[in-house]
Amino acid sequence: MLTIIASPGSYIQGPGEITRLYGCCKKLGCKRAYIIIDKFIYDNYKDSVSSGFEAAGAGFEMSVFGGECSEREIEKHSGAIGECDVVIGIGGGKTLDCAKAVAYHMQRQTIIVPTAASSDAPCSRLSVIYNDDGSFDKYLPLPKNPDIVAVDTRIIANAPARFLASGMGDALATYYEARACLLSQSQTMAGGKCSQAAITLARLCRDTLLSDGKKALLSVKDKCCTPALEKIVEANTYLSGIGFESGGLAAAHAVHNGLTSLSECHHMLHGEKVTFGVLTQLALENAPDEELKKIVMFCRDIGLPTTLSELGLSNVDDERLMSAAKLACSQEDTMSNMPFEVTADDVLSAMRLADAFSRSV
Repeated sequence: MLTIIASPGSYIQGPGEITRLYGCCKKLGCKRAYIIIDKFIYDNYKDSVSSGFEAAGAGFEMSVFGGECSEREIEKHSGAIGECDVVIGIGGGKTLDCAKAVAYHMQRQTIIVPTAASSDAPCSRLSVIYNDDGSFDKYLPLPKNPDIVAVDTRIIANAPARFLASGMGDALATYYEARACLLSQSQTMAGGKCSQAAITLARLCRDTLLSDGKKALLSVKDKCCTPALEKIVEANTYLSGIGFESGGLAAAHAVHNGLTSLSECHHMLHGEKVTFGVLTQLALENAPDEELKKIVMFCRDIGLPTTLSELGLSNVDDERLMSAAKLACSQEDTMSNMPFEVTADDVLSAMRLADAFSRSV
C-alpha cells in the first residue's frame, strides 16, 4: 500500500516574519521576487514587506491581488512576472492559491505568507480555482508544496477574529475527512493512502481546536499573541494543511463546493461553509448524538454557522438545495471518498438533519 506525506520545504511561524521575507528568498538562492499581495495588506503593511528587500538592495515587484483565484487572475500575474525567480503570495487563501498556481505555470519557486489563519491552503500542493463569479471551478494539483511557508503571528493577532474562526472551521474537517478516507482506503490529495502520520496530525489538529480554540479567538479579539493563539495558528495552517493533503478529503469539502453554487451564501467564508459540511458529513455517518452535539457547541462558542439560516439559506427550497447536493456528489469532487455510497438525496437529507439537530441543541 502506497502512502505519501506531502509538506512544505520549511514552515516558519512567529511574530514579525513579514519583515524577514528577503531572508527567505536568500535561503532559496533567489534574486528578484514577484509579490502577489492582498489589497488590505498592501495598504497597511507594504512598508513592512518591502523593508527587508530595500535594506539588502534586492529587486522585487508588488502586484495587488484582484480578489478571485480564477484563470483570468492567474493569467494576469503569469504575464507580468518577467525576470522574477520567486513568487511570494501574501494574504488570504485565494491570494495564496493564486501565487502557487502562477509559480507552477511559470516554473518559479514559491514563498507563501498567510496573513490570517483562515484556511489550510498555505502548506498544500494544491490551488482551488474559482470562476470569476466566486463559484467553485476545479482543483489544480501541483507537483510540489511551497518551498517556504512563513506565518507572522503578530499580523494574524491583528486580523479580524472571524478569519481565525473560519480557519478553525476548515481545520475541523481535517480529522473527520481523513478518518473517512482511512476507512474507505481512498486516495489522498498527495496521491497515496492515508498514513499513520497523517491521521495522527489530523487528530491532533481537532484536539487542539477543541482545547485552545476559544482562548485563541479571545486573544485575537484583544489583538494579543498568546500560547493558545500560536497553537491554533499551527493547527489551522500546518496540522490541517498536512492532515488534509496527506489524509484526504471527503464529504465536508464536497458539501462546501456544492454550497458555492448558491448565491445566498457567497458572503460566507470558506471555513464557514466547510463547518456546515462537517455537520452534514457527521449526519451522513449517523454519528452519535454526543459527538455531533460536542461539535455544534464548539462551533457556536467560536461563532461558526451551524444552521442553514446562519449561512443565509433560510429561504432556499429543497429544489435549490438539491442542486447543491448534486454538485457535491459530482464525479470530480471528493464525496466518493466516503466509506459508503452517497447519493444527492442522501446529502440533501443530511443537510436538513444537520440543520434540525443544530437548532435542537
